[in-house]
Amino acid sequence: MLDPLDLKLLRDLGRMKGQVVAVSLVMACGLAMMIMTRSLILTLESTRAAYYQSHAMADVFVSLKRAPLAVADRVTDIPGVARVEARVAVNVTLDLPTMPEPASGRVISLPEDGSPQRLNRLFLRSGRLPRIDARREAVLGEAFATANGMKPGDNLTVVINGRRETLEICGIALSPEFVFEARPGETLPDHRRFSVLWMNYRALAVAYNLDGAFNDLCLDLAPGAQAEPVLREVDRLLEPYGGTGSYTRRDQASAQRLDDELRVLGSLALVYPLVFLSVAAFMVNAVLSRIVRLQREQIAQMKALGYASWQVGLHYMKFVLVIGFLGTLIGGLGGRWLGADLLSLYELFFLFPKLEFRMDYSALGLALLVCLGASAAGVLTVVWQAVKLPPAEAMRPEPPTDFKPSVFERIGLTNLFSPTLRMALRNIERKPWQALFTCCGLSLATGLMVLPGAMSDSIDYLLTFQWNRQQRHDVAVFLTEPGSPSGFHDLEHLPGVIRAESIRSVPARLRFGHRSRKLAVTGLEPGAYLNRLLDADCNVIDLPHDGLVMSEKLAEVLGAGIGDMIQVEVMEGRRPSLQIPLRGTVTDFAGVDAFMDITALRRMLKEGETINGAFLTIDHNRWDEFMRGIKDTPRSAAVMVKRDQLAAFRETTAKSIDTIRGLYFVLAVIVAFGVVYNSARISLSERSRELATLRVVGFRLGEVRGLLIGELGILVLVALPVGLLFGRGLALYIMSSFSTETVRLPIVIDPSTYSLAVTVVATAAAISFALVGRMVGKLDLVGVLKARD
Repeated sequence: MLDPLDLKLLRDLGRMKGQVVAVSLVMACGLAMMIMTRSLILTLESTRAAYYQSHAMADVFVSLKRAPLAVADRVTDIPGVARVEARVAVNVTLDLPTMPEPASGRVISLPEDGSPQRLNRLFLRSGRLPRIDARREAVLGEAFATANGMKPGDNLTVVINGRRETLEICGIALSPEFVFEARPGETLPDHRRFSVLWMNYRALAVAYNLDGAFNDLCLDLAPGAQAEPVLREVDRLLEPYGGTGSYTRRDQASAQRLDDELRVLGSLALVYPLVFLSVAAFMVNAVLSRIVRLQREQIAQMKALGYASWQVGLHYMKFVLVIGFLGTLIGGLGGRWLGADLLSLYELFFLFPKLEFRMDYSALGLALLVCLGASAAGVLTVVWQAVKLPPAEAMRPEPPTDFKPSVFERIGLTNLFSPTLRMALRNIERKPWQALFTCCGLSLATGLMVLPGAMSDSIDYLLTFQWNRQQRHDVAVFLTEPGSPSGFHDLEHLPGVIRAESIRSVPARLRFGHRSRKLAVTGLEPGAYLNRLLDADCNVIDLPHDGLVMSEKLAEVLGAGIGDMIQVEVMEGRRPSLQIPLRGTVTDFAGVDAFMDITALRRMLKEGETINGAFLTIDHNRWDEFMRGIKDTPRSAAVMVKRDQLAAFRETTAKSIDTIRGLYFVLAVIVAFGVVYNSARISLSERSRELATLRVVGFRLGEVRGLLIGELGILVLVALPVGLLFGRGLALYIMSSFSTETVRLPIVIDPSTYSLAVTVVATAAAISFALVGRMVGKLDLVGVLKARD
């Protein structure tokens, strides 16, 4: 049998079910976000860990020009090295008859004796590995095969070292080395136009004159081994063979991209739920304060009947427990559903043999604790008021408020106001804390509405900035090897080429202090038009005659400023180590880059007019003719079509951000309506006697509604500008968490975003006012006016 206080609790909850649901939904929104993000983190981390372990993901990677296989045995003898995998890895061009432009590929050799790979073992989805004696068989990456409708037994034309070869696809596979599969240097996957392939060692080595040698090495560290001493020794050993510098798994492109995504999720798992729970704490405080004020006589009766103060306090804390449990239940179910649904977005980016959603049940327990903690923090003072209230004092009605003229009335500002507006202002001044809490809740709700619009504005700006203002070329072509000016001449005279600008890029390690990054330093022509360097205000940055210009993010990572000397260790040719001043930074949003005047770069490399690529604009009436010409250019290693890159961005990054933006928008609408509705209901409950009295003394129904709605309307108007400022700060913080070395979002908030936030909150307020206004018309005038003694 239920305790009498519990029966009272159920009756009270039934009478205020609308407010309980509103508060619980706001709380559930924050908890759903927390559970969703933490569960996605658990899913990705556990899947990655299991995949890396079961398929022996390497710890260290290094590329080089050419080294005998015997050198790999010497690497094995380095202290701290457990296993070594020497292989051949080359970039190739793929020719698909269904695609006018050439696709790109990276071919990696499999062990010569047909034994399983020591490191980065393949997960074979279908088919088989190439036979030991097969020269024209290859295993194809699953994403490319799926995007292009290919299966085992199909043929694929590949340009291998300038010769067109037809390979038979014998298997479809995945590799832990390419969980994020994209062209080298690219930050977006394009599964239709890029794939990794695996072939027998001898078939690939012979084609590139690497028989008995290797140009790529990966190794596994012994348990407890430190990476830095191993990297130094590997670099020392491979330097004579053209080593480009070893790096750990943390800096490997695929692993780094996944780490960045997990870092973003970690930020979202903290900040966004905190805002929702703060709103819920304000709402719980308002609801329970109203209950305690209206139930003074009941508190006195409970104490007079023998209930201890702690029992009374626990009774009111149970309101919090019910709301907390309800919010956790809805949030847990919502977080699980959202997480499982959003997991499909990560399958666009990350390729695992199996990616199944894993619910983080520890997050569910944490959510309950956080929920109850936030609620309890919001009502402790209210419960304490109920506990310490003496029975004799509680039996009397609450002392009337001091009815002296308000500040506005004393300074004469209300002379032109209607009586209802004067009463509204007077009530706000006499209950400042309640008004403050209501304004805070409304401000937070308004701020939440800014973030979704800001994300949309940022995507729109990024598309305009990167693909219209910065990149004015149609195609970027990169050659297999740096070449003479004749290579540029050949590209410049392909069918349909209107304008061409040469590129010379060189792999290098940039150091400043104790920080370093490995990337390509790109030389551009003076006054380059097809790939412009811009600052944050879209002003063109001219390359200096000497010195580096680099991405703002790269300068931030290195901790370098304008005028600092950057150590540039070139990983090609003579491998000079140069001290080059940093002359400026550029704004970009994908990857990190360093640029130089192409003439200055050549001069420092002590070479002639060498190029290894070009930016091209094409006559679109001759597009197909150009593509046929580029396919017949054996020296082209990679062809990047701008419109295809834009399509890939829309299909991956833009799609995922739009989905998250839509989710944030729905949650923000729920919060906005919940806060306004809750405030309106509380105001109606507290002032029902006063409103009924006004009706009895002759005020029209519209005037009475105007008094209630006018008070809340004033609070909404005060909260809106504060909320917009808070929303801007929240958007800046959240979008800054997207700022990684691989991808970044510009922080742009259009005035229309603020307008939308105001419109949504105002609409939520209007709907809430309409609902509460109907309740004013249904007040029981006789019942409300009955004496309470």
